[in-house]
Amino acid sequence: MANQSSKIIRRGGNFGERYLDTSDSNQSFLCVGLDPIPELIPQGVDVKEFLGTIIEVTKDLVCCYKPNIAFFEQFGRDGWDILFSTINSIPEEIPVLLDAKRGDIGHTANAYAKAIFDELQVDAVTLNPYLGFDSLEPFLSRKDRHSFVLCRTSNQSAVDLQDLPVGELKLYEKVAQLAQSWNTLGNVGLVVGATYPEEARKVRSICPDQLLLLPGVGTQEGDVQTAVQAAVKSGGGGILVNASRGVLYAQPYNNGCAVGGWAEASRLAASKLRDQINEAL
Repeated sequence: MANQSSKIIRRGGNFGERYLDTSDSNQSFLCVGLDPIPELIPQGVDVKEFLGTIIEVTKDLVCCYKPNIAFFEQFGRDGWDILFSTINSIPEEIPVLLDAKRGDIGHTANAYAKAIFDELQVDAVTLNPYLGFDSLEPFLSRKDRHSFVLCRTSNQSAVDLQDLPVGELKLYEKVAQLAQSWNTLGNVGLVVGATYPEEARKVRSICPDQLLLLPGVGTQEGDVQTAVQAAVKSGGGGILVNASRGVLYAQPYNNGCAVGGWAEASRLAASKLRDQINEAL
């Protein structure tokens, strides 16, 4: 029989509503990525304890949490227990976006959608659109959940494919156009790296009303002010600025050991970044 941490408590409401409510109550567009890296977690601290503490000290500073499934899969069988436990420890009113980058042929995508939305019961997911609409449809058909389509990613090699010409457009611009056409239920967002603000501005012009997830601030050195001002909706909001390592591992280390209070350092980093985003707006 599965233990309690391997069962997800059903989360009510849809992603869009949760995002708006939490963003308003916390005055925040900060999304904290939950990426457990064993060698960076303070010595003697359990992974569950570490992530639970991060959530506890930042829950009034965020609009969303984004666990990246890869960082849980690296722990093997235990990783699923850690992931379930982590999702359960997030306050019900705060939306959860699973960074899974799924995208496969239809019947496989359907199985992925069931696993992510019915078993893990998260509110949103990241998707890879390379296989086209039928690989995304099982996710997009869930009107109470949100899907963030990879459009202009934050990594340096994004240019290898995403800048390729498609007629008069670049590929990432074509993806943005498609994402807009797929947004019939109002539940399709896009992933646009904070490291590419001009591209973010173009995506926003194509998709004026959709949510944009902006990874790449902090460790990847995306400029907060430039990225936020490029991606924000004309009426304000519409963004989730993601930071992972810059918040989780903000505490200075000496020979692999945390120096001082790592939880306080993470809270301070999250608070500072939230304020920087708000100042940019």
